[in-house]
Amino acid sequence: MANVLSRSKQLAVLSALVEGVSIRGTERLTGVCREAILALLVRVGNGCAALLDGRMRDLPCTRLEIDELWAFVAKKQRHVKKTDPASYGDTWTYVAVDATTKLVPCFLTGKRDVPTTEAFISDLASRLRYRVQISTDGLRMYAAAIGTSFAAGVDYATIVKEYEVEPAGPGRYSPPKVTATAKTPIYGSPIEELVSTSYVERQNLTMRMQIRRFTRLTNAHSKKLENHGAAIALHFAHYNFVRIHSTIRCTPAMAAGIASTVWSMGELLDAA
Repeated sequence: MANVLSRSKQLAVLSALVEGVSIRGTERLTGVCREAILALLVRVGNGCAALLDGRMRDLPCTRLEIDELWAFVAKKQRHVKKTDPASYGDTWTYVAVDATTKLVPCFLTGKRDVPTTEAFISDLASRLRYRVQISTDGLRMYAAAIGTSFAAGVDYATIVKEYEVEPAGPGRYSPPKVTATAKTPIYGSPIEELVSTSYVERQNLTMRMQIRRFTRLTNAHSKKLENHGAAIALHFAHYNFVRIHSTIRCTPAMAAGIASTVWSMGELLDAA
């Protein structure tokens, strides 16, 4: 099991997982059985969640973009039966990204509903040092949650994009073309040219590439919510502390001043 794996095997498994390799692919590459890989994932993933919760405090973020990313556990929502566990079906991961440092200050996985939205925004507000400008899409649940958690200490605007309608055909999986955008200030005095969701949408792509269970149009998905949450926590701990971001040439944690060096995978394993 995971607690008797050699350190080199643990690092090999974790390195594969954060690069988007599937559980079975990791098994073939490392020679570690699936049960041990999943046990290691849950143990380290839970440790990463605790690490992020403790370190992501008093953050100097000033410009945040927020979005939510769809996935599912066990089966898609339309196939869920009344007798299935409550964890089955569609799940959404709320993510906030600092446009300057590329730091992900917090995330939350749950249903796309008012309680989850309010919990995520409340958690985000508790982690920030300064007044912040926030951009989201047009999801209406954000406005009430941001107004409650930030009160008057926020500049918030939405950006809604209109897409060109393309008929189904050979190119239907290509990104649709944006034909227009509408920016609407909601609270405070947001700077219009900084209202954007481009960075967080790019983070969505990073998640789909680096977390195998988020890859679309494949049979890769989570069978258990616990595994799903652990994989997400491992991803964001690696993203914030280990992975060098090409545009800022350091890790987001270094850019935000909460780490002084680039962490190795071994240091992440020890910290988790």
